[in-house]
Amino acid sequence: MLKEKLCDLLVGATGLAVSVERLHRFGDVFYSQEFLEPRPLLQAMEQQDGAVLLIDEIDKSDHEFESLLLETLSDYQVSIPEIGTISAQSTPLVFLTSNNTRDLSDALKRRCLHLHIPFPSIELEERILQSRVPELEESLRHQLVAFVHAVRELDLKKQPAISETIDWAKSLLLLHANDLDEPLLNDTLNVLLKFEQDIETAQAEFSSLLKTAKNSGIH
Repeated sequence: MLKEKLCDLLVGATGLAVSVERLHRFGDVFYSQEFLEPRPLLQAMEQQDGAVLLIDEIDKSDHEFESLLLETLSDYQVSIPEIGTISAQSTPLVFLTSNNTRDLSDALKRRCLHLHIPFPSIELEERILQSRVPELEESLRHQLVAFVHAVRELDLKKQPAISETIDWAKSLLLLHANDLDEPLLNDTLNVLLKFEQDIETAQAEFSSLLKTAKNSGIH
């Protein structure tokens, strides 16, 4: 686009200095809000009636993004080079989530209220599973949730999340399973556990894990 307009732009310019000055003025046009695509951070700042800004899994971001957030969380503004500082029209409500896969900076944590959300109880996870996979038989649901809770007590690289409990339940439903046993576990445990090391750890404890699951299924 610039090449096509250069001739028109430089018509009547005398000397290099005048030409460079005209080009500089033309270049400044690109560093303006007309050429800025608002993303969630900036969108939250621009909402007149306030906004809820969710930044999920902040621990998966890099340190540069953390540094950018410091200004957003402390002063509710975003500084953009060549354009300036854009302050929030109305203070947004900001939520950060983290799976604690890495330590966050003290500066970031100092700007936040900390709320730890542990894994749900067996009763609550059963209710969640019943709402998400209602077709699953009750006895299998009891066994499945008890098995998952027992697995979380093992020394694992990654404990199975609720979403993985739900995925495993859907897999068992597709297989028309009605009871947990070792062959079924061997065939489907990779849905629940995402590391081979964790699968091997669980396989070594199948006997006690199944015993716990079976006992919980008796009502």
